[in-house]
Amino acid sequence: MPDDARARQRTGTGLGLLLALVLAAVLLTALPDDGEREGGDACVAHSVRSWSADDELTAEFARYGDDPSRTDDWTGGDGTHSVRLPDGRLLWLFSDTYLGQVHGPPNPFGESFTWREATAPLVRNSAVVMRDGRLERTLAAPLFPDPAPNQWRWPVAARVEPRSPGSAERVLRVLLWVRTAGQSPWIYGVPTATEVATLSLPELRVESVTRVLDQQLVPDASRRVLYGTTLLEEGGWTYVFGGDDGQAASRPVSHAYVARVPDGRLAEPGAWQYWNGSGWGKAGARPRAVLGDGQRAGVGSAFSVARVGGTYVLFTMAAGADGLTTVTSYWACSPVGPWHGPTKDFTPSLPPGGQVAAYNPQVHPELSDGGRLVLSYDVNWLDTGGAAAQLSRNVSLYRPRFVTLRAAPTR
Repeated sequence: MPDDARARQRTGTGLGLLLALVLAAVLLTALPDDGEREGGDACVAHSVRSWSADDELTAEFARYGDDPSRTDDWTGGDGTHSVRLPDGRLLWLFSDTYLGQVHGPPNPFGESFTWREATAPLVRNSAVVMRDGRLERTLAAPLFPDPAPNQWRWPVAARVEPRSPGSAERVLRVLLWVRTAGQSPWIYGVPTATEVATLSLPELRVESVTRVLDQQLVPDASRRVLYGTTLLEEGGWTYVFGGDDGQAASRPVSHAYVARVPDGRLAEPGAWQYWNGSGWGKAGARPRAVLGDGQRAGVGSAFSVARVGGTYVLFTMAAGADGLTTVTSYWACSPVGPWHGPTKDFTPSLPPGGQVAAYNPQVHPELSDGGRLVLSYDVNWLDTGGAAAQLSRNVSLYRPRFVTLRAAPTR
């Protein structure tokens, strides 16, 4: 080959390589900032390798709830979430909560259960403060008042963040689900809106409540999405997961969705971005589910996501009848998926009797360490018509249980 031809070949090869590198850089820049490259850890398939009951943490809630000297404190609740405060305290948030006083066994039926009067107050939300592993006190309940007649607020995930971007002052943001009383199949309320409450620190005084996503104009209630069942902090963003109420519309599983918000801006509706299947859009356009086929794959009404190394792991109740007893998991390399699974299931212990169900598995990052995760699950009586009487007859039925599990690469 002539020298000038070889020179042109070398020049062409170098130019082609340069163009390829430039194109690759452009493509990487254009990819959605979905967090899958953050942290630099490799993403591999994960599942639950082992688990065991966390008897110590479960017993602490039993100790606090069974204390007969308390006359207007938490004695049982569900919707269990937690958040670490800057001074080291741990704040536990609950949805429907029994207050009042409990009585030691035997109960009026002669059974060896701690019990409460049938007239004990039930409030829609509460918060309990823990210090150094010991529950100390219940904040005045309900912490978040009803927004309107026949509506109520259930607190879900929470985080401490700057009052505004770059501010040194910290506040507590609590995500709230607003529900409206409804008929069957909406016996647990019609999904209505997602709100964000701002609480002062360290006083934990509710300063304001902001509605960030109103769903009342979505005509099909089963397609309304409430955000906040779980959240993750990654690279200057808070990723907020949510779901629809497919189970209430007779679908075996619900769909999972995800939004993201810059640090310090959870209480700003205009700062929220919603995954639409190809990128992040503002409110108004229909969000795209990141998980759920309506049949076998999907989530329960509440679920939780944790990051283990470079992998995101999602915990939810299994589909179908197993959803009353069994926790399953999915994994992904990005908050927006694709999500793989379901993977290995596990069935945590339930109180004896056969009339109770588990739900709302939640990871508590403040108590977790790497692949070792602390997860709570709620317990309730299956027959909604007789639930209140049973939960008063045996107050231990309506309290969170805890397990410690290890999520590890799949072999």
